[in-house]
Amino acid sequence: MTAESLNLLLTQADTRRPTLAQGLPLNTAEQAPAPEKVAGHLRDVGGDPNSLPDQRWGLVVPEGREGDRLLALLEPLKRKREEDQQAPARVYRLPASLGAQGKLEDFHLWKRTVLEDESVPEGEWPHYLLLLGDFHQVPFELQQALYGDRLVGRLAFRQEQDYASYVDKVLRQERAAASVSKPRTLFYTVRDGTHATTLGYEMLVKPGIQSTQEQQELGRFPTSRVLEIGEPGNPSLDTLLAEAALAEPSLLFSMSHGLGSPRAGWRNPQEQQELQGALSLGEEDPLTAGDLKLLMDAGKSFLPGGTWFLFACFGAGTPSRSAFHPWLRQLQQAGQFRDSLQSVLASLPREGERPFVAALPQVALAHSRGPLAVFGHVDLAWTYGFQDRDTRQGKVSRFLEPLRQLASQRRAGVALDRLMRDYSQTNSELTTLYDREESNRNASRPTPIDLPKRAHLWMVRQDLAGYILLGDPAVRLPLSAQASRSAPAPSPEPVASFSSEAPRARPLPAVPPPATPPVPTSPLSDEPLGTGEDPSTLGARELEQHLLELLFQRRQLAAYLGVSLRQLDDWEQEYRRAGRAALERDEE
Repeated sequence: MTAESLNLLLTQADTRRPTLAQGLPLNTAEQAPAPEKVAGHLRDVGGDPNSLPDQRWGLVVPEGREGDRLLALLEPLKRKREEDQQAPARVYRLPASLGAQGKLEDFHLWKRTVLEDESVPEGEWPHYLLLLGDFHQVPFELQQALYGDRLVGRLAFRQEQDYASYVDKVLRQERAAASVSKPRTLFYTVRDGTHATTLGYEMLVKPGIQSTQEQQELGRFPTSRVLEIGEPGNPSLDTLLAEAALAEPSLLFSMSHGLGSPRAGWRNPQEQQELQGALSLGEEDPLTAGDLKLLMDAGKSFLPGGTWFLFACFGAGTPSRSAFHPWLRQLQQAGQFRDSLQSVLASLPREGERPFVAALPQVALAHSRGPLAVFGHVDLAWTYGFQDRDTRQGKVSRFLEPLRQLASQRRAGVALDRLMRDYSQTNSELTTLYDREESNRNASRPTPIDLPKRAHLWMVRQDLAGYILLGDPAVRLPLSAQASRSAPAPSPEPVASFSSEAPRARPLPAVPPPATPPVPTSPLSDEPLGTGEDPSTLGARELEQHLLELLFQRRQLAAYLGVSLRQLDDWEQEYRRAGRAALERDEE
């Protein structure tokens, strides 16, 4: 499937229909204004990125009594991180003047003058930073300014006991003896038939599942099982909840629309904060924060000790200013897509209203039987974020690599950093284009503009800038490194064991265990392949026959192993390279 439009993962709260059912034409992004220019850089921190003694951990809190209150709630976790890094944790207080009205460049200035204080040795600057408070206390723009050279997470809850509950959960998981060596990997798609989710499944989720399987077989993605949940026309919520309730660390990647404004707008800010970003389930009722809380309060678990990558509009929160607002408003004022765009803009906070972290991940993180971290989007989430302009295929690695990092027991901040590298690279490329155009204009030189390329970079840059980590960036899955070296891989769970009362996800087929394959025979005769003939004595017909036999043999071997011919070729090339390297060492 190819994308012919810009598609939004957002539905109206009342009709449950896509806010932009047909999307926007690709060329509308060519009218986008230049993004806010910032001077960012990639920091070379050195050392093991997973090591807290090497990288250090610190906190950013609002100044004043509110910051004191939040610090007191996080004191047990602060002491634990100081123990981990064998050094005090630095605390930075953000001035109230840098509240919700601060600009991205203001936060870059604060970072350079406060976080990178020259009176402090650089080795003591914390690379891991946990931000405390909602977006009106510690703005989302600060989190964006820190991408590229800090590993950042955020905790924002509406009740004090939720901070204590999260801290207790993290400490309990880290102090307990882990018995599981590999997490499960769950892929959940609400396949509601809309263009956006269909595109997301075909270009991201489906190839992501295949890639995870292949990497699992090669030992590059340490996961015990890969499961797919969700069928066309069936949101399969019961199946998701049954799988997420299991008491073993799991990685969940979900793809759905996020719940947006009703056609008439939200009745009040409280309703918006409670419902916006909830998981849209097509024609069925959405999965809201209230639903999940009732479920967990009744004794159910949801990804205990795991992580959730929530791909949906406003899945992690709503900003004070959308990165797409100037462009969408410009299209609307030009008379383009006026009605559809009004529904989109209605989901953004009105003048004077607060930005906020979404309620659904807040409930999941606050619960003692919930996940340790949630990755999600703050703003409108477009399918363009995983589309490659040049190949017209899905940019699967961009979203799969964070999951692999987590499965390899890297810390959550390291996992998000992999995604943010693409943001930094795209931002640099886009800035270079604008700088070149400006330089040419100033020198009265011709200024050729590649509008499609600039539009592509602009959409990707704006989209990736909206991702966020909710939770401590220093958490990692509670896995046993020792068990991973000694424990055998679990056997695939038979489909017959799934009960109708608790529907289960279908395990993806596993590669059969190694054994001695049967000697293949020629497709043209009953003789075993391989005659030992001298090829110089063969005629064209005989040579052609042997080449066909060779191809047949490779296909038979690939079918026996349960892999593609391409995978078999890759293994052969790796083997050849390794063998050649060994021979070169012998010659030395």
